[in-house]
Amino acid sequence: MTATSPSRTARVQRETSESSIDLSIDLDGTGSSDIETGVPFYDHLLTAFAKHSLTDLTVRASGDLEIDVHHTVEDVGIVLGQAIKQALGDKRGISRYGDALVPLDEALAQAVVDISGRPFLVHTGEPAGFEYHLIGGHFTGSMVRHVFEAIAYNAALTVHVTVLGGRDPHHIAEAEFKAFARAFRQAKAFDPLVSGVPSTKGAL
Repeated sequence: MTATSPSRTARVQRETSESSIDLSIDLDGTGSSDIETGVPFYDHLLTAFAKHSLTDLTVRASGDLEIDVHHTVEDVGIVLGQAIKQALGDKRGISRYGDALVPLDEALAQAVVDISGRPFLVHTGEPAGFEYHLIGGHFTGSMVRHVFEAIAYNAALTVHVTVLGGRDPHHIAEAEFKAFARAFRQAKAFDPLVSGVPSTKGAL
C-alpha cells in the first residue's frame, strides 16, 4: 500500500438459518490469520490462502455441520468474496492480473486471476473421483470448486484454476489454494507504473 492509498480492509457479517459468519480482511497485511470455521481442513486451506497471498484474515464461522460441511464452507467462500470486493475499492493502481504455478510434492496447480469486475471461473484437471474423496474424513473434494466459485462470483474476479498433476487429494486441494493465493497476491498488488484504473474502459 502506498502512502496515499486508502486502507484496503473490510469486515462482512452474514447470518442465515444455515450458518453465521464474521469475517475481516486486510489486503495489505502480512499473511497472518485467525480462522475457526468448525471444519479443520478448510481452516488449513484458508490459512494457506492468507499466508501466501499476504492477506490478513480473521474468520469466525458456525453452521449446521451436523448435516454437512457444505453450507458452512460455501457460505464462508461467499463472505470472503464479498470482503475482497469491498476491500479492493476502486482498484486504482493495482496490477490487476496474476499468474502462479505451485507444486506440493507430486501435485502441481496453476491459477490465473484477473480482477476484472466480471465474475467467471474455469476449473479443470482434478483427477476422476477427487470430488468424492473425504479429505481429513470430513471435507469433500467437490467443495474446492464450490469455494472458488463462491469467491470468484462474489469478488467479481475472473479465475482459472488448473490441476496439472497430483495423486494425493490433500496435496491437490492445497496446491490449488496456494496457487490461487499467489496469483491473487500479484493481481491485488499496487503497480507503481499504473496510473488510475488498469482498464481501457476506465472502470473495473
